[in-house]
Amino acid sequence: MKAQAVVCGAGIAGIAAAHALVRDGAASDVILVDAGPPLSLTSDKSTECYRNWWPGPGEAMVALSSRSIGLMEALADATGNAIRMDRRGYLYLSADPASADSFAATARESCALGAGALRVHERGDTGYRPRRSDGFAGQPDGADLILAPDLIREQFPCLTAHARVALHVRRAGALSAQQLGMVLLEQARAGGARLLTGSLEAVSLSGTQVSGVSVRTADGVLSIATPVLVNAAGPYLADVARLAGVDVPVVCERHAKITFDDRAGVVPRDTPLAIWCDPTRLAWTADEHAALASDADGAALLAPFPPGVHGRPVGAGHSMLLYWTYHCPVETPSFPVGWDPHYPEIVLRGMSVMIPGLAAYHAHMPNAFVDGGYYTKTRENRPLIGPTPVPGLFLCGAFSGFGIMTAMGAGELLAAHVLGAPLPHYAPAFLLSRYDDPAYCATLDGLAASGQI
Repeated sequence: MKAQAVVCGAGIAGIAAAHALVRDGAASDVILVDAGPPLSLTSDKSTECYRNWWPGPGEAMVALSSRSIGLMEALADATGNAIRMDRRGYLYLSADPASADSFAATARESCALGAGALRVHERGDTGYRPRRSDGFAGQPDGADLILAPDLIREQFPCLTAHARVALHVRRAGALSAQQLGMVLLEQARAGGARLLTGSLEAVSLSGTQVSGVSVRTADGVLSIATPVLVNAAGPYLADVARLAGVDVPVVCERHAKITFDDRAGVVPRDTPLAIWCDPTRLAWTADEHAALASDADGAALLAPFPPGVHGRPVGAGHSMLLYWTYHCPVETPSFPVGWDPHYPEIVLRGMSVMIPGLAAYHAHMPNAFVDGGYYTKTRENRPLIGPTPVPGLFLCGAFSGFGIMTAMGAGELLAAHVLGAPLPHYAPAFLLSRYDDPAYCATLDGLAASGQI
């Protein structure tokens, strides 16, 4: 069997890469290889959100995500918004008035890097534009820094009255990750891409150049002659790279989220992704507090938890999605993924600090579905997109928690590398070869933020 390109991994990164290769003319015969169904390993565990809001150094992450969002918007327009894209934003919140300075500094940095304009609202009558419930057209970019607690409560009535500072990031929102992946896959297959169920076991080289791969299928081992292998293997990125003798500096962090039905209607359905930026103590009754304090393991639940609990409504029904990265162990990926049985209650109680109405569920915890997967990350939490020291082997991975939002931009960039087409200015920031630059490596020690929630 022959193929102009083989893409290892049919998650969102691999599908987007195959889609771009077909669309941009790099190949009409692309084979997507995956051991499981498309989008089934980690891509379907997404929080399904997007943003063009990133810290430096440099504007590369803002530029990549902005380009990717633009491609998603064009896809939504062309398909009648089959991907159900909205633009309600990300809402960062704090109860500490002193956090206004850090929020403003963060906002100025991202806006200066290309995220859009910053608007500051110190009173409730300063021209703040409310979000739209649906769609994404006609919405502002940049961010609104709200320093008027009354305006916060007026616009977001489910939030705690203690919220004093809000940063509403505007070129941000949610979409259906499954629909995005399937639309891209359907278009890729219409352009000539094929899907092969199997595990990539070996990479063949002719001299130093990729010349083929071996894939174990249900019918045995299949050899595919190809000059191009795109490694989009998600948490198995490093394993696949090693088949060609390439070391990839990534780790895998275990992450989880919960989904439950907000039957009481505590959170309005048009609420943005809300993120609590203060350290959080979980609320317990006096009896609960005493019981936990007397238990060696339970005492940890009385200590402050780190910032970052966040969540949003999902779909048109009652579903809520909550997420908190308070404990993300680095480990060798193992599926199915195991979870702390206390995780749903911890996350719900943490979210209740920001949205007090959720405390109605404390006495009788709702049935919560827990899922998640692995964030495959580089040290500075930026992806790897482009060639490797082995000619014909390309990387499209290490997308951490931002794979859905950057997939289309990453696929386009990957295709440009394969084609030898002109590259955008931000391309060097995502090359594996960046780690060969001593000056770049020296900057990594000083990085204080990664853009990860």
